Amino acid sequence: MTAIEYTAPPGSTVPEYLAENRDKLRRVLGERGAILLRGFDVGGVDGFDGVVRAFSGSEPLTYAERSSPRSTIKGQVYTSTDYPADEEIFLHNENSYQAVWPNTLYFYCIEPALTQGATPLADIREVYRAIDPAVREEFERRGGWRVVRNFHADFGVPWQEAFGTEDRAAVETYCRSKGIEPEWRPDGGLRTTTVRAVAPTHPVSGERVWFNHATFWHVTSLAPEVQEGLREIFTDEDLPTNTYYGDGVPIPDETVAHLRAAYRSATTRFDWQRDDVLIVDNMLAAHGREPFTGPRKIAVAMAEPSA
Repeated sequence: MTAIEYTAPPGSTVPEYLAENRDKLRRVLGERGAILLRGFDVGGVDGFDGVVRAFSGSEPLTYAERSSPRSTIKGQVYTSTDYPADEEIFLHNENSYQAVWPNTLYFYCIEPALTQGATPLADIREVYRAIDPAVREEFERRGGWRVVRNFHADFGVPWQEAFGTEDRAAVETYCRSKGIEPEWRPDGGLRTTTVRAVAPTHPVSGERVWFNHATFWHVTSLAPEVQEGLREIFTDEDLPTNTYYGDGVPIPDETVAHLRAAYRSATTRFDWQRDDVLIVDNMLAAHGREPFTGPRKIAVAMAEPSA
């Protein structure tokens, strides 16, 4: 998937351009999955927030049920995932593990990296077609995919941050309303278990898409040294995140390797330039992050909840 690039006409501001071209851009986004606005004077984070509101017709969403470290820049504009610069972030669809997810994602380049640092994209229609039908059928036969998350008191994102509260009863109420099974652990931590579909249909086109975190959160998708380090600390059932078939049976490592290859085969990249705005249909395009050097800073916002 290659983001369709639109460059700033002479003298055109982002609000003016969106006002004149919004219908066309939304149509292209729904067909191609990603568009890139380049060369505009965005006006910093406040201007980026305005882009989100103008294009989506609604306010940006709050980042709820958190799974990765992010910092709030302003309002509902966040940093992209705050992982070390030398780590790759594998392709995924934002919040596909949740009952409700953002349909549209927005990325804003405040400062590009010196080297690499791209946000690669993969058309998840192509990913679906690249997966062996027998693999797809096995997931369907076993009820989709399951994610088990363990929120440890002294490791990773704490449950209080993930759910935005220190009230256990509020967490339990939220979980049960979203199809999540909570289990409080003896050490004060929390284990959650969720089962979701692997290949829903796109709400507009009706196409099947490989929309899930089954690959992203499987332990074998981590770098080998990270896998080894985590497994020295935790048993597999206590890993911060791990995925299974929907019925709880482990997914074979070779199956997950096949899924990673399907994502890689559908991936394209571009180099960020300062003030670029990338708009992504979250149910058509997976995104990731290359390792990088330099001061890379990408702002992220989400909009248009799926339900």
